[in-house]
Amino acid sequence: MDLQALKFFQAVGKLGSISKAARELNYAQSNLTSRIQQLESDLQTKLLYRHNRGTTLTDKGKVLLSYTDEIFQLLDEVRNVMSDDQTPKGPLVIGSMETTAAVRLPALLSRFHREYPAVDLTLKTGPTELNVQRVLQYELDGAFVAGPIEHPDLTYKTVIDEELVLVTDVSHQPLSSIKEIQSRTILVFRNGCSYRARFEEWLHYEGVIPEKIMELGTLDGIIGCVFAGLGISLLPHSAVEKYVKEGHLLQHSIPNQFGKVKTLFIYRKDKYMSASFKEFIKMSSNKAVFSNETILF
Repeated sequence: MDLQALKFFQAVGKLGSISKAARELNYAQSNLTSRIQQLESDLQTKLLYRHNRGTTLTDKGKVLLSYTDEIFQLLDEVRNVMSDDQTPKGPLVIGSMETTAAVRLPALLSRFHREYPAVDLTLKTGPTELNVQRVLQYELDGAFVAGPIEHPDLTYKTVIDEELVLVTDVSHQPLSSIKEIQSRTILVFRNGCSYRARFEEWLHYEGVIPEKIMELGTLDGIIGCVFAGLGISLLPHSAVEKYVKEGHLLQHSIPNQFGKVKTLFIYRKDKYMSASFKEFIKMSSNKAVFSNETILF
């Protein structure tokens, strides 16, 4: 099988257009067309329907596209195995929730960089749901996510036990019932965030329907808006502890069934364990290296 033709097909299949794929890969459109036609000839099946709005995958095309990520991942793995001399080096891409990256990871990442400067470590933040999908699709080597996570292709290690608290501005009165917040704006991360899901689960359990939900993209954005009195939020105690102690925010405890969450480090079971990845897992398993000092504002 022509691997370059397969790469062309993968791009067309994901982008839905030969012209878009040609621009993405910086190849002539005619080149992509001829190579994909040759791939169809080799496989003796039609992979794409071409129309004036772009392309649509045939049933066989959908099957082949579902294998392409795994095929190219296995090829990368072979290259890594052949070149790995068990010295930590090269690229390592880790995902994390925004809160964990801001509060818990600075000390870990700093220590890892000091001890293994030849490793090109990249950190990508996003909600738990997105991080899980990125790991499954081989876009991340591993990720820090909120548990529980159950997937047959994933393995995990528990690295942090977090306590969630409700935070408000300091002028807010102590809560005697969650129903008192019904008229307040709820400040959350976008869909896919496990803390948002836990907040909504708690509200649903109590029969509370918030009048307004506002999505923000960053932890410091949420904390800043709570401080300004714009709304309230459910966040890890570690993320707001500093501001509560300094009198900038007020925290309220919540029921244990909604207030306890584990941070997990997940990765694929079939993941090739390079020297770099082994050392990262080993270091991240040491809870003493996790910082609990918020570095915002």
